[in-house]
Amino acid sequence: MSSRLLLIPLDDVVAFPGMSLTLTVDAGEEERVLLVPRHEHEFASVGTVAQVNDLVRLPGGARAVALQGLHRGVAGAAHTMPDGRLYVEVEERPDPVPVDGRTRNLEREYRAVVEEILELRGDDGRISAFLRSITEPGALADTAGYSPDLGYEDKVSLLQTVDVTERLELALKFQRERLAELQVRKRIRDDVESGAEKQQREYFLRKQMESIRKELGEDDASVVEEYRTKIEEAAMPEAVREQAEKELGRLERMGEQSAESTVIRTYLDWLIAVPWSKRSEERLDPQHAREVLDADHAGLEDVKDRIVEYIAVKKLRQERGIVEDKRSGAILTLIGPPGTGKTSIGESIARATGRKFVRMSLGGVRDEAEIRGHRRTYIGALPGRLVRALRDAETMNPVIMLDEVDKVGADWRGDPSSALLEVLDPAQNHSFRDHYLDVELDLSGVMFIATANMADTIPGPLLDRMEVIRFDGYTTSEKVAIARGYLWPRQLERNGLRAEEVEFSDELLQIVATEYTREAGVRQLERELGTLLRKTATKIASGQVEAPVVIDLDAVRDALGRQRHFQESAIRTAVPGVATGLAVTGTGGDVLFVEATAMQGKPGLTLTGQLGDVMKESAQIALSYVRGHEADLDVDPVAFEERSFHVHVPAGAIPKDGPSAGVTMVTALSSLLTGRPVRHTVGMTGEVTLQGRVLPIGGVKQKVLAAHAAGLTDVVLPERNRGDLDDVPQEVRDAMTFHFAMTVDEVLAVALEPAPLRQAA
Repeated sequence: MSSRLLLIPLDDVVAFPGMSLTLTVDAGEEERVLLVPRHEHEFASVGTVAQVNDLVRLPGGARAVALQGLHRGVAGAAHTMPDGRLYVEVEERPDPVPVDGRTRNLEREYRAVVEEILELRGDDGRISAFLRSITEPGALADTAGYSPDLGYEDKVSLLQTVDVTERLELALKFQRERLAELQVRKRIRDDVESGAEKQQREYFLRKQMESIRKELGEDDASVVEEYRTKIEEAAMPEAVREQAEKELGRLERMGEQSAESTVIRTYLDWLIAVPWSKRSEERLDPQHAREVLDADHAGLEDVKDRIVEYIAVKKLRQERGIVEDKRSGAILTLIGPPGTGKTSIGESIARATGRKFVRMSLGGVRDEAEIRGHRRTYIGALPGRLVRALRDAETMNPVIMLDEVDKVGADWRGDPSSALLEVLDPAQNHSFRDHYLDVELDLSGVMFIATANMADTIPGPLLDRMEVIRFDGYTTSEKVAIARGYLWPRQLERNGLRAEEVEFSDELLQIVATEYTREAGVRQLERELGTLLRKTATKIASGQVEAPVVIDLDAVRDALGRQRHFQESAIRTAVPGVATGLAVTGTGGDVLFVEATAMQGKPGLTLTGQLGDVMKESAQIALSYVRGHEADLDVDPVAFEERSFHVHVPAGAIPKDGPSAGVTMVTALSSLLTGRPVRHTVGMTGEVTLQGRVLPIGGVKQKVLAAHAAGLTDVVLPERNRGDLDDVPQEVRDAMTFHFAMTVDEVLAVALEPAPLRQAA
């Protein structure tokens, strides 16, 4: 049945057949109208044909009509009258009276579900009586639209379902959802009322919270909005912000009740914790930087010069408007013995440049994830140490100290040193990718300072990316200056003493440095000074002495015990077969006494002293050279017949390796076989070949400093190491004589005492 009816729009309201309502509209003389729901100027396709029962005049003169819903009507073509009113062609669709068995089954199920809802809600019987009075299945389905719990869109979908059976199915679906929600609420309420234990009470509270969130939709939204605000405030790069918003969208869709929400929130917390847009304001003042470095450290001129150069170049680029090159980052690596100030200078660099300082110790790190982070597929995954360092620094351009980079290990969990290749490469670290964050991090603004004791254990590709500055140790005068200016005041403060309470001369400082320590750095020296001051503080605190206390040599001996280190070169080399060599260890330069002896027996060579393969080969070369040049060395050929040789390098408990002991072994064997002792003032170093060539070696400065500390005055070096003396302090060069050799003959001419007169004849 079709008809033309006046269209009355209902904004965000849905009227169903059977409903009575009063509207403040002008229906004119119309007997029937079409009520159509409207939302944001969009009309539903199905409305309700309503009977105009009465015209009502409201107080104030407004006109209203009382309407009664009859049945559904499908809206068709629209026509606007001259008076502005809108009429539509309506296909009226009353519900059919005959129904099939399926519809009757749905009707019975619907009534049963509604009865359960009313029972849970505590109905007083009036609504149940109203439902029982409805006999038509279509009208029964429409009662679902009366519920205030049903949303506008669900009501419109119910109105637009013209088929009675389908409408009953849809209404039954809505009522089942309401029943399930009420049953959950009742179960939670019953658990609480029955006096459940603590775990049950917590479960109730969580469920109650979920219900509230579901009802109001506010709590999840507040968490999401909080993260959205933090993401905006973090000023992330575009790619990072897109990743953060993508994860935030996942969190918003799954809600707080999901188990994965905690993982997403942790990830977002880490993304926000990275200081993407924060940078420390650098103080680009080379003169100020030099003053800070000089105030904190004595010596270390190479390091100080490099830092001042870095600041000066950056200052010029900034003043002249040159765009910062992300590939020009400084990767300084300080290599030297312990106690030479490598780690502490990092803080001074940060203070001189106005940057934040973060220290990362890499000693013993064997898991690659410590550098790159864990992938988020693992339980308990975390970002790598670099991300954590940036979080702690709260800036993207801190000074990061990579301590003990030579002690990084590798095992089945990966090779951390390989992961460091990207971090320490200025051409790559502007796009470093942490496995956990999975976004690019710009590390080009970070000033990396790496430290190591030895360069030999640093992988070649990693060392190639570093700008190496060597710490070769201090002279005795430098140690005394450091002790006076830095160590002594610090130990006075740590032991509760004032400067005016204790007097200690530089002469005694030198005695402590030479007789109680033998190191490249000053760490042990500071410990000895601390011991001396602790015992002095004990005497002052117990009233045994009164301040000021003058510490003399007897007080030093009493506090530190007997002398521990001696200049024993003269004693050790007094007999033929002992030569003084110079070596470099993990703790700096050192003096080695190579001893050789011969005995009757099967020809052969015995080596002791925990020598490495390279050092063993040097001993074999030395013996072969001496046997091959017996005439040149004036050695009796009978000396090699039925005799075995033994070469020993004390101390036997310390592993040793390297080629630089070659000339020392040749000298020791030559001294043994010629009966000419080695000069006790001579120390030597250099690699030797079978032809007697002396090849260059490394660690010249450390070896020369060790020779100077041991009281040697002559040092034999390979000719090609002549230029390395520039690194040796001037005061050491002035106190020593250097002999540069290209062949073993030149070494022996300097090292051996003159031949006895009886042999010369």
